[in-house]
Amino acid sequence: MGPVVADTHAISWYILEPGILSTKALVAFTEAENAGFPIYLPSISIVEICYLIEKGRLTETVLERILSAVDDPEAAVVITPLDSAVALAVRDIPRDLVPDMPDRIIAATALHLGLSLVTRDSKIQGCGIPTIW
Repeated sequence: MGPVVADTHAISWYILEPGILSTKALVAFTEAENAGFPIYLPSISIVEICYLIEKGRLTETVLERILSAVDDPEAAVVITPLDSAVALAVRDIPRDLVPDMPDRIIAATALHLGLSLVTRDSKIQGCGIPTIW
């Protein structure tokens, strides 16, 4: 296994409650981290976490722990920007299958990087990009 892209919920669970992850998802994250490969986190996931905190669906601890992992040089989590290449790749994520824009951006990030996306989201799993769950 090599580098992977993490969906918002998947990275949250990996950092806070890894037992919630499927065996395949946990193995993908663990193997990437142990081998020194990055776990890419789309920047939109940070925005999504802030939004979910505002709505009371996540606690501030989630954001603090993820940002701590990003800042830790020993951790594998690396933020990937929403740049023009990712923005253009959104066009290749079918809106009728994945209507939520943050999900489309996350899927487009994986598509642009040519990597598998660790996600439990069945809509993203059905849009034609490689996923792990």
